[in-house]
Amino acid sequence: MLLALGCTVLGSATPALSEVRFGRNVRVGGHDFSNRTYDRNNRAIIHLYRREPRNAGCAWHADGRGGRVQICHLRRKSR
Repeated sequence: MLLALGCTVLGSATPALSEVRFGRNVRVGGHDFSNRTYDRNNRAIIHLYRREPRNAGCAWHADGRGGRVQICHLRRKSR
């Protein structure tokens, strides 16, 4: 019993790593985000606007932690 409890505590102390893989036909605000992969080193921040944004488009930037972040300023498309 005590051994099982100790293993449970040790197992929950490790950080959870996750990865998001977008498959086919993935749309964010009407824009195609198909076949992209994001994890802790490659992240994305997507801003959606009703009107045309000043800095339209996507660009990769360093995030200061050894990874990259893709910042997108996109106008929401109507269906």
